[in-house]
Amino acid sequence: MVTTILVTIGFSALLAFVIGIALAFFREKFKVERDPKIDEVRDALPGANCGGCGFPGCDGYAEAVATGRAPVNKCTAGGAATTEALGKIMGVSAVAEDKVAVLLCQGTHEKAVAKGEYVGIPTCRAAKLSTGSVKACAWGCQGYGDCVAVCKFDALAMGDDGLPHVNYDNCTGCGMCVEECPQKILTLVPRDRVGSIVLCSNRNTVKANVIKTCKVGCIKCELCVRSCPEKAITMVNGVPVTDYAKCTSCGICVEKCPTKCYKMLETDVLGTKKKVPVMAEA
Repeated sequence: MVTTILVTIGFSALLAFVIGIALAFFREKFKVERDPKIDEVRDALPGANCGGCGFPGCDGYAEAVATGRAPVNKCTAGGAATTEALGKIMGVSAVAEDKVAVLLCQGTHEKAVAKGEYVGIPTCRAAKLSTGSVKACAWGCQGYGDCVAVCKFDALAMGDDGLPHVNYDNCTGCGMCVEECPQKILTLVPRDRVGSIVLCSNRNTVKANVIKTCKVGCIKCELCVRSCPEKAITMVNGVPVTDYAKCTSCGICVEKCPTKCYKMLETDVLGTKKKVPVMAEA
């Protein structure tokens, strides 16, 4: 009995040794050489693994860049410095995409009408799936912070007003919040963009219904369209859209908007420029 056990153990050890030798031989014989550029690119990345580049983390993006399947300017977390470093490695030149997230909704607790008290799973996605919308406005922010939960840069925080607020000093434009939002009311905007933008996603074309659901909703009056001297505004699926190639930042649309859902990007939203105070006449 003991002899049988010892023979079995010995044979198993010998077999394991032979298999190990064979595996090592075949691994060396058929190994695929790794492009050293992959490691070089990976070392130049910030290691945020945010997924904003569209690849599964920094490792996936590094391999894609090194093999020519991705451009060098997709690392929003690293910004211009990383784009420049990757460009030198790959021998190309590129400009970093400097974008930030903007919430296209102003429906706070006070301004947007709630359907009732929601007692389900406290996530935006669950609220939308189970109720359609916890607010009377079917397009409004659900207010449970799914976008905040996925942000890896502390650029989003839920305010007491029930809306997520963007810290533009921290926002890298990775787009994770945009992808996570079930209402699709977060969008990426170039940080240096100037001009007007509508902070409303309500596509209901009946003015009375919009007024009943939100005090700051776009009521489709089209004053912005008619008053724009550059003809830079058109209605698209019930929401006015600005053509930034034509917009001169005159601000007339913002002044004319009766519900104040039109804002200037450079002063009211992104804060890249200060408002010029209007001087009272003597």
